[in-house]
Amino acid sequence: MFPSLYISHGSPMLALQPGASGPALARLAAQLPRPRAIVIVSAHWESNELLVSANPHPDTWHDFGGFPKALFEVQYPAPGDPQLAVEVVDLLKCADLPARIDAKRPFDHGVWVPLSLMYPQADIPVVQVSLPTRGGPALQTQVGHALSSLREQGVLLIGSGSITHNLGELDWHAGPESVEPWAEAFREWMIEKLSANDEAALHDYRRQAPNAVRNHPSDEHLLPLYFARAAGGPFSVSHKGFTMGALGMDIYRFG
Repeated sequence: MFPSLYISHGSPMLALQPGASGPALARLAAQLPRPRAIVIVSAHWESNELLVSANPHPDTWHDFGGFPKALFEVQYPAPGDPQLAVEVVDLLKCADLPARIDAKRPFDHGVWVPLSLMYPQADIPVVQVSLPTRGGPALQTQVGHALSSLREQGVLLIGSGSITHNLGELDWHAGPESVEPWAEAFREWMIEKLSANDEAALHDYRRQAPNAVRNHPSDEHLLPLYFARAAGGPFSVSHKGFTMGALGMDIYRFG
């Protein structure tokens, strides 16, 4: 059975400057059997309702600005899987989570940046599930439980976000050894609660975790963690790291 994963995808420049995260993602992919498909929740598809991508040939969406031309030339031409998308919608509906198909959704960078480092051949079908942020951690936990059975069918489930994500306080010149204490304290609290499987504390992280709002002024980059956690098994850390002083690059495995 496949694990589920939570990947901190960092800056879009990770695709061109993979640092320590790129090799960590490549190693993780090499350790796993080849999945028949990937189902991914990205921080960059916020929505009001649950949507599931069924585009058979998703475009690579460069959903950002201000980066070098070379980044806008990167393509990730993996296929979609409309049949799997229908199965995902049915699983969600069976869990009393109304969902519908989006037939046109492209790959945002929360999808193609980490997958380009894990599966650079872009030959594994990918289905994306949207992120209704107003539902918070509880909804993502429900979605993860609803889709967890896909792991038994050769499907790799991924939540793509960032364990810390305050872009306003990043030091774009900081090296990987430079870590802000307020960011590290939050990350270590999350690891502690994930290790203890303390769902109540995790769901209430904005009140209980140190510097929670400073690390996540909005929580769309943390919410995919709850999807991955609920979809998978026992927690372990595959990679720990920071870039730009306060942008957490951790990779977590569940199962």
